[in-house]
Amino acid sequence: MNYPEVKVLENVKAVLKAIEGRSYKRVYLIACGGSSALMYPSQFLIDTKVRNLTCEYLNSNEFIYRNSPAVNEEAIVILCSQEGKTPETVAAAKYAREKGATVITIAMLDDTPLQKEGEFFVKYGYYETADPIDTSYGVMYLLTAGILQAQEGLEIFDDMVRNLENLKPVVENAKKQYQDATEYYGKSCREDRVLYSLASGCNYSQSYVFCNCYMMEMQWINAIPIHAGEFFHGPFEIIEKNSPVIMLMGLDQTRFMEERALRFLEKYTDRIFRIDMKDVDFMDVDEDYRGYLGALVINNICRMFSKAIAKEREHSLDIRRYMHLVEY
Repeated sequence: MNYPEVKVLENVKAVLKAIEGRSYKRVYLIACGGSSALMYPSQFLIDTKVRNLTCEYLNSNEFIYRNSPAVNEEAIVILCSQEGKTPETVAAAKYAREKGATVITIAMLDDTPLQKEGEFFVKYGYYETADPIDTSYGVMYLLTAGILQAQEGLEIFDDMVRNLENLKPVVENAKKQYQDATEYYGKSCREDRVLYSLASGCNYSQSYVFCNCYMMEMQWINAIPIHAGEFFHGPFEIIEKNSPVIMLMGLDQTRFMEERALRFLEKYTDRIFRIDMKDVDFMDVDEDYRGYLGALVINNICRMFSKAIAKEREHSLDIRRYMHLVEY
């Protein structure tokens, strides 16, 4: 499919300009699957910056069925669906509009059912070719930074723009840096029937995407995303010497939890595949933004890992048994 060029920054600024003067108490970040995971880093950004706004990140259907009275004219709801057709997310956008909330939708395509249900729309670029600022993650960070600036008086929008623009060479170099590791991963894990991935903070979103989307959806491999902070409250009992674990390590405030999990794993399994942002050169990205934007770097490396295992297993990432093929 040919995805046309996008003008993300220009479109985001237009949306933020249009909602100037509106006052909000709550932000809802709503989606399903991989689109849901990309909301998590923006929730993390909001939660670590705000004093007054509250933010919730929910599955589209649960958002509707909770039927919270707080979804009203004092709420801003941002929804994402990659191609703008996810029925649950389209319904959630309609629900939020009917409740009086400000509704912003984002997708890769124009003129979709999701766009039609929103008050505002931003199109993002195809994740394989777009610069970081033009991806879905870039759009979400720009929107949330702009909302925080308008609602909380935090002067962070221009800094977010600059740091997203500076992230492109970081991602390109990190992909080269991890090329050999991804090939090794593909060969090492091709026969495994169960994989685990651990992370915390922003990066937990990438454990979710890697396990739920890339491994279970696209490779039919049982894969379990485990929050590093929850690891010691049950899941660590499953670890054995041959347990394959993808350890995602970032630079945000929660890194201690990832380091604690890694220390345990190094004692009890011989198969740790570590993606560590401390090993990546962030060049001109400000130190204060590396924790947030590291999730985009990890996303690219996890995608490489997924392609490597798909190649070794001769199982295309595009094969499905049920999705869009049967009634559900």
